[in-house]
Amino acid sequence: MAICPICERKPGVEAYRPFCSKRCADVDLNRWFTGGYAIPVRADEPTDDEPIEE
Repeated sequence: MAICPICERKPGVEAYRPFCSKRCADVDLNRWFTGGYAIPVRADEPTDDEPIEE
């Protein structure tokens, strides 16, 4: 059985898997909404508005 990625306890309710509770699921969702999780980008990568040179 996996551990909850937020509080590191074992999950209790199947409905909130991989989290142990609604609280931990909401904490994770809030981190996504507030930018707590981000994919790093390199400075030399083109942005969406720049044409890709081939």
